[in-house]
Formats: sequence, C-alpha cells, structure tokens
Amino acid sequence: MHTSFAPAAPGALSVTRREMIGWTLGVAALGSGLAAAATDNKPSLNDTLTGYLTDLHDPVIIREGELYHVFGSGGWNHHPSVSWRTSRDLRQWSDNGYPLEVIPAWAHKAISKANSMWAPDICYFNGQFHLYYAVSTGGSMRSVIGFATSRTLDRASPAYGWTDHGMVIETFAGGTFNAIDPNLVIDRDGQTWLAFGSYWSGLKLIRIDPMTGKPPAGDTEIHSIAYRPAPEGGDNPIEGAFIFTHDQWYYLFASFDYCCKGLASNYYVAVGRSHSVLGPYLGRDGKAMLDGYGTAVIVERPWASTRWRGPGHCGLTHDGARDLIVYHAYDAQNNAAPTLRVSEVHWSAAGWPSVDM
Repeated sequence: MHTSFAPAAPGALSVTRREMIGWTLGVAALGSGLAAAATDNKPSLNDTLTGYLTDLHDPVIIREGELYHVFGSGGWNHHPSVSWRTSRDLRQWSDNGYPLEVIPAWAHKAISKANSMWAPDICYFNGQFHLYYAVSTGGSMRSVIGFATSRTLDRASPAYGWTDHGMVIETFAGGTFNAIDPNLVIDRDGQTWLAFGSYWSGLKLIRIDPMTGKPPAGDTEIHSIAYRPAPEGGDNPIEGAFIFTHDQWYYLFASFDYCCKGLASNYYVAVGRSHSVLGPYLGRDGKAMLDGYGTAVIVERPWASTRWRGPGHCGLTHDGARDLIVYHAYDAQNNAAPTLRVSEVHWSAAGWPSVDM
C-alpha cells in the first residue's frame, strides 16, 4: 500500500503500493476506462510517455518530494540489481541507476543459480524507505524475499544509502507456495503485512513486525488470499499481488496467465475487494479470488491485436487527490520491448477501478 508524500522530518511515519475471466467482464472494464478517458480533453499519461521506458518488468511507484520513482525487476537490462528510473512529471523518465550493485551475498548463497533480483516493492514507514525484493530462478519454488532500507531516495543527500537486512521469508522445492513478488501492506489499524506468491497454491499474506521489517518471532501463520484452480497436472498462473485501499475497501490486484513471452504474452490484471485485509476478496460478480475469479481491470482486447501485449504486474500509489497505477506491457511496435505504462485510476460510483491503457 503506497502513499506519495513529502516527509516533514526524517523520522515521520508515512505509508507508500487459468480460468480466463469472461469477455463480458473484460469488455466492461475496458469500456468503463474508455468512457472515463473520453470526458478528459487532455491526453492520457500513457499517450505522453517518453525517455527511458523499456527494459522494465514488474514496476512499482512512489513519490518523494517532487520526484517520482519507479523500481522494477533486474536482469532485463543485463544488470542483476533492481532497476530504478525517475520523473518529475510522470511523462519524461530517466535512468537512475541501481539501489544495490549486486545480489546480496546471503541471497546469492541461498539461490546460487540466480542472476537477478525480481519484482521489488517500495514503501515508506518508520522514517525509512523499504525496498522488498525476491531472488529465485524460473519455475522454481526455491526462493527468498529480502529487503533493504534507505532514509531517502535522493542520491545527493548525505542521508542516502541502502542497507540490506537479509531474509524475510524463504520457500523450498516440494513446498506448497512460492516466496516471490513481495508487496508490503499497512492496514487501517497500523498492522504491517507482506503479500507474495506465484503459481502453486496462490497468493499469501504474512504479518510483519514494523520495527524489524520481518515476521514477528514465533508467528508462522500464512493466510491465503487468492488462487487459480487447475486440473491435476495443469498450470495455474497467478502472481504479482498488490493490495491497495480506496474508501472503505482493500483491493487485491493480481496478474493472471503468462508474462515474459513477448508478443505471445497473455498476461492481464484482475481485482477483487474486501473489507478486511485478510479477505475474502470478491470480484464485481461476488465470486471469490480464492476460487480463481476476479474482475478484469487491465486486459488486452481483442487478444494479440493491439500495440500493447500482455499488460500486467502492477503497482499503485495514492498521489494527492488521484491514484496512479504502473505496469509493464510488450510493445508490438518496438521488437516486443517490455515497457513502462502509467495511468490514473478511475473509480466508478460503485467503487470499481478502471484504467486507460
């Protein structure tokens, strides 16, 4: 859960971010987004993006002062660390290097064949920015999640500098879930949680001690929040959990189907909502994400026909009076380059999100 902010003091407490869903839900979600855009004479953010947009998967966004920061998975630009780019207007984006130069030694020891850090999340609490990340290898359940902190994202500040804090959670081959795609969530009672998970038994939620950034000692409870049922031996792609608040609801955004296949990717984002951070998360039709359902919110229609293929793995942030969402998609006009997309989120009167693609 990300809130944009300009901290008043370094210690201030603030918070930051297959059963195919039917055509009816997808068209309805896309149609509501287009209707919202039609009422706005300005070009959408996506129509005006320029600068360093490519080599990006799994983005998340936060603002410090007047500068927006997007972090994404490493490896796509031949560097192992989390990628980092910045913008003052959300339109012109520049490379900002890397928060860490190499995979931390503890993570590399645990996952010796890993060559990059995956799917970060960025949040601010207890006077520090917390950058959660995963280290794994493709198709493996041997995975770890760790995090690093810095008092500021401003490289010119004497307070800038990342400290890695090691492992948060790990999973092993033969288990039932996978420790990748972290998302830090602070609920309305101030309790801190970490959502994560990919394939297997779906998306999970664990409690986090805000003082340590890790699970409290002795608390091993794993809460299930979303799942994609599949026939025995079949695949069940779901990942990229991101929990976000709007009005009285918690919204769980999740990516369904397959990324990382270039123009053949059929990734898309579905959402459900709950009055409790623990769920159950239900789509607009009242069906549960634990049963494989949800409401399509970022989806290419018709499939494999538009410029932007496989849109997914989103991150959101509250930005003053508006909410923003970032995600990646493959550009059919640029050699299927994985590319940053940025949009405002439109909320219907009934409280359901839509996005200008």
